[in-house]
Amino acid sequence: MIIDSPRAGRTRNFGLTASAAALVVFATACGGSGGGSSAAPKQFSYLTNVENTTVKTALATLSKGACATQDKALPLKVDTVPQTSLDQKLQLLAGQSALPVQFAAGNAPVLTDQLYRSGKIADLEKKLKDLGVYDQLAPSAVSTIKALYGGKLEVLPYEYNIEGIFYNKKIFSENHLTEPATWDALVAAAAKLQAEGIQPLAASGQQGWPLTRLISGYLYRSLGPQALQDVADGKAKLTDPKYVKAAQEVADLGKKGYFGKGVGSIDYDTAFNQFLTGKAGMFYMGSWALADIADPKRDHVGAENIGFMPFPAVAGGAGSIDQYPSNVGLAMTLGSKSFDSKVGNWVSCIAKNYGSVALKDQGSISGFKANTPVEDPNDITKQVRNTIAGSKQNVLWFEALFSTKATSVSQTNAASLASGSMSPQQFMQTVQDALKSQ
Repeated sequence: MIIDSPRAGRTRNFGLTASAAALVVFATACGGSGGGSSAAPKQFSYLTNVENTTVKTALATLSKGACATQDKALPLKVDTVPQTSLDQKLQLLAGQSALPVQFAAGNAPVLTDQLYRSGKIADLEKKLKDLGVYDQLAPSAVSTIKALYGGKLEVLPYEYNIEGIFYNKKIFSENHLTEPATWDALVAAAAKLQAEGIQPLAASGQQGWPLTRLISGYLYRSLGPQALQDVADGKAKLTDPKYVKAAQEVADLGKKGYFGKGVGSIDYDTAFNQFLTGKAGMFYMGSWALADIADPKRDHVGAENIGFMPFPAVAGGAGSIDQYPSNVGLAMTLGSKSFDSKVGNWVSCIAKNYGSVALKDQGSISGFKANTPVEDPNDITKQVRNTIAGSKQNVLWFEALFSTKATSVSQTNAASLASGSMSPQQFMQTVQDALKSQ
């Protein structure tokens, strides 16, 4: 949800459509107790997906700089696999008790949790507190991780993103619009832009999740931060009228043409380009977009002309406008049996230095504090960093607590909801049925 530039959005969500069959095999491989080899590691081995260059690049920089001493004692060794093969690789290594020291966790949170409960992942909260570096994690990042992993700190926040609506300040100004603080104001702004011949919103129907993020945003503002946890816990259903209303609101945006023509065929890069070339007034996206906004070769609008706002409030809603949807990208974790003192020294050094290095070299915001001051490339990056630093309670995205099947069903059918070929009731019923089937 940083991962790497706009490709980040696609990378993050590959994992969220992992097959249910993979989960069953993975769970079987993780059965039993203990985890990883009990022998002291000879390398700080790290397995990650090939698509994500941010983390491995920052770790390589640390190995030659701030963490050179730790690297000399335990040399960094990076291995990569395609993200689509990650779960299969992890299941194989877990079954052989051969997990590396550090590795990209399962593509869906439920997979990582299985590893943790089978004793193969370290209790990172205890480890970090024992090392005296737990305070190097941003509270909002910790909150997000615990929301995803049943109250446990099962992964480290090498990436940390909040989500909201980027908007073209120049277009807004020329059309006498102010930043909408309510959903009704946002819809009114969209109507005015449409009347002036400007596409109000850019979104990828092909990926699906940029549309379902709008559904969850409305749910969190109308019903409160527990809205989707209640579904996961069986206290509510997506087919309940208050939940269907959220899908109806997004469907109405599509019906009025606010996503432009052919939203179902629009991929992530095309939607992003619509916004960065000034063809669309607003774009719901995460803070990983900042890297491209800072790139003049990609951003033709200019960072100075782009604003960032939270998902607006819903009249009479139980949610708060300062509760930002957040994620930690494709999470990274550490094996339990290989976590010795040398690994602890590496983790301490990472906790103290990673945040600054990733931000300075790659413009990547992590959940680690940036202890060395880094000058922001533009005002919008500074705004987002300050928002993250001051955030106390965050929420998740629509599919965060769904099964892998329900995630795939949701994202595959989102374009049909926006185009009107599937009614809001049908959409929510289809996803609810997928949730019940697992």
